[in-house]
Amino acid sequence: MLALSECDWFDEVLVVNDEDETSLFAQEVAGIRPLKKSEVYLGKKGPEVDFSVRQRAALIANEADNNHLSHDYVEKVEPNDMLEYKNAGVQEGVFKRLRQGKYGIEARLDLHRRTVAQAREQVYQFAEDCVRNDIRVAIIVHGKGDRTPDPDSQAMIKSYINKWLRDLDNVMAFHSAQRHHGGLGAVYVLFKKARKPAWKTGKSTKNVSF
Repeated sequence: MLALSECDWFDEVLVVNDEDETSLFAQEVAGIRPLKKSEVYLGKKGPEVDFSVRQRAALIANEADNNHLSHDYVEKVEPNDMLEYKNAGVQEGVFKRLRQGKYGIEARLDLHRRTVAQAREQVYQFAEDCVRNDIRVAIIVHGKGDRTPDPDSQAMIKSYINKWLRDLDNVMAFHSAQRHHGGLGAVYVLFKKARKPAWKTGKSTKNVSF
């Protein structure tokens, strides 16, 4: 069983030079609760969010104006390559638990049988929805891409996932999943905590002149 006290968590969460950034990140992860299973939910556990409607709408609606993810050149990865990325502000203990699959998965995106253009739209919208719904840990199933006869076309979606997740400001870390979650054909994603408006947190707002 994984049990974390708030003190233990703060000791290992974040190492940054700026005291303000340390305080902000500490506030983000302060809500972790120990579970009976060997998983920790970083976000507030609530009803599952249905992303299917969003995914279909993203293919129809023209949201490209806000989508900065590129589908041009991509540095290729191999089907059996492991994907991993860690923002400088994420401490090793947090990253270790992520790659070991010890955080509860709160949302899932399946990109099987998607084109690069479709995957680009869905990944962008999925990340936006996760942050909007205060989802901290999700999984993206991209497949290994090893069934394509042409070697130059293998692992194409996987290669773009490796690129796109690095380009999303709300992504703090990602790592290829454990075997029971899809292994090298899937990736765990750690998102930033959503910033709530001051009126929701009870904090006073500053006067702004226009």
